[in-house]
Amino acid sequence: MATETQPEKYEEWPNAKGAQPQFEQKDPIKLKVTGHIPSYAIGTLLRTGPGAHEIETEKGLFKLSHWFDGLSMVHKFKIENDSDQVKVSYSSRFIVDQLIETIRKTGSTEGFTFGQKQDPCQSYFKKLMSVFTAAPPSSTQGGREGSNIGVTISANMPGFGPFGPDQAETSKNHASGISTLVTKTDRNAYQHLNPETLEPAGVAIQTSLHPELIGQLSSAHAKSDPDTGDIFNYNLELSSDPTYRIFRVSATTGKTDILAKFKATPAYIHSLFLTQNYVVLCVWNSHLSARGASILWNKNVLDSISPLNPRYPAKWYIVDRKHGRGLVSVYDTPAFYAFHATNAWEEPSKTNPGQTDIIAEIPAFDSIDVLKRFYYENLISSEPGALKYAGKAGNIARPKYRRYRLPDIPQPALQNGHANGHTRSKSILPSSSSPKTLKGRVVFEVPFTASMELPTINPKYLARPHRYIYGICDRGISPSFVDGLVKLDTYAYTHPSAADAADAKPLYWSQYAHSPGEAIFIADPEGTAEDDGVLLSVVLDGIKGYSYLLVLDAKTMTEVGRAELGEGRCVGFGFHGTHVRPAGRTLDV
Repeated sequence: MATETQPEKYEEWPNAKGAQPQFEQKDPIKLKVTGHIPSYAIGTLLRTGPGAHEIETEKGLFKLSHWFDGLSMVHKFKIENDSDQVKVSYSSRFIVDQLIETIRKTGSTEGFTFGQKQDPCQSYFKKLMSVFTAAPPSSTQGGREGSNIGVTISANMPGFGPFGPDQAETSKNHASGISTLVTKTDRNAYQHLNPETLEPAGVAIQTSLHPELIGQLSSAHAKSDPDTGDIFNYNLELSSDPTYRIFRVSATTGKTDILAKFKATPAYIHSLFLTQNYVVLCVWNSHLSARGASILWNKNVLDSISPLNPRYPAKWYIVDRKHGRGLVSVYDTPAFYAFHATNAWEEPSKTNPGQTDIIAEIPAFDSIDVLKRFYYENLISSEPGALKYAGKAGNIARPKYRRYRLPDIPQPALQNGHANGHTRSKSILPSSSSPKTLKGRVVFEVPFTASMELPTINPKYLARPHRYIYGICDRGISPSFVDGLVKLDTYAYTHPSAADAADAKPLYWSQYAHSPGEAIFIADPEGTAEDDGVLLSVVLDGIKGYSYLLVLDAKTMTEVGRAELGEGRCVGFGFHGTHVRPAGRTLDV
């Protein structure tokens, strides 16, 4: 139900089924639909996330420590017209079959992870030798079904055609609108899937896009130009002189160009921003120690991230994506950590006519403790560790939603009325021309109770000013890491006189022991307001022990329909998803 009132507090919030569902449905099943699902939601909803973190092995029970290392699955909700109503079918598949078999035989992942805790009984000598024998983070482990790549998912991603003859045949004239399907993570590899069966088809690395993309790390959240469909991302080379490369993949030609290359502190960066003319990479304070070499020793990313030090600012790098100018500006703001960039856009400078300001919004954390919260021992509400994050004690791991202003971006010089250098492809500014560092500032900050994670907006407003943001919320009312969905209206923060207006207050959807996942906004094609549309979220009913697809009115945050998987069928706590219309292209956001 939608609510604005003070929420009730709960000592329990069952969610264990979402951590270990072990439910796979390769053949589609029809779901029970109640209420009304609008016809404009017709299409395919794809979701990623772990399907299990415990495996019985020949050596006993093997447990993955961290949510981000859970064994990847992909879920497909197919929403179709059926006479005068909408029907929904569901299928799913593990995409790491070979990795699961390796764990069953060896009792180990035998590779790099995000946060797997190491065996304390492991000898010093064995750990030392692993530094020299383990594969680097950029390698694939075990072929097409052995790589645990399942954080985000993209349909028809530029730069990649069908992977092999089987996928090429499947993709021909496919009615779903999905020709190719790719899962991604925060490294330089992509997992190709069969769009129909979800079966892994192969693994590619970023050097297949461009030979200079030799770095080991990248963002799971590439950004799409909402007009052209071009994809933008970064590639981070960990070395004695760490280097970031910002690149673009053309949706028209499939060609990849390097837009900028610069040296900066290596960090774990999960997302980036895109405006009409710029790529914005914020190197926030999740710095990798020993210039990233510590990953070799720790064999995971989390133990290699230095504690957030407020003495070191977050660095924002502004890269021209249209006029070939490379890196044009650098900004400092107070230290913070983040996962998910929401949106960014350009405005005329308020202080310097002829210049441009960039506005960027993001849920921000004041420490990296949230990464530790996502150990399964803290994530599962019935585990003792979850109590450490209940109530106010958990505020250290909760975000505050922020808007930043980066002022006075220098504009390209004009020749004959056109931007100079529009056709140039310049990968890096000479060191003598490196831009000086300017100061950015926080425009507003939203309290924990109204902030969110996994933020989403109406995709029509990407790279444009928006008013509403939706996401999962954690108000500290239970031991769970999520207790509902929230709609935040930024109007109350940009127009303080309206802060008490009823229509400017945050709206929540929350139901006891129902744990929602990321919301996907589906815009009403006949709507005129920004919030005309519905939200799709996969929810775990922790009492009945099954999941359902929830459909909310994005304006009122009230339920309009749902499709239930039924008793015993649980979708694990997921990461991200995308909705693909039969004849439409999707955007990486």
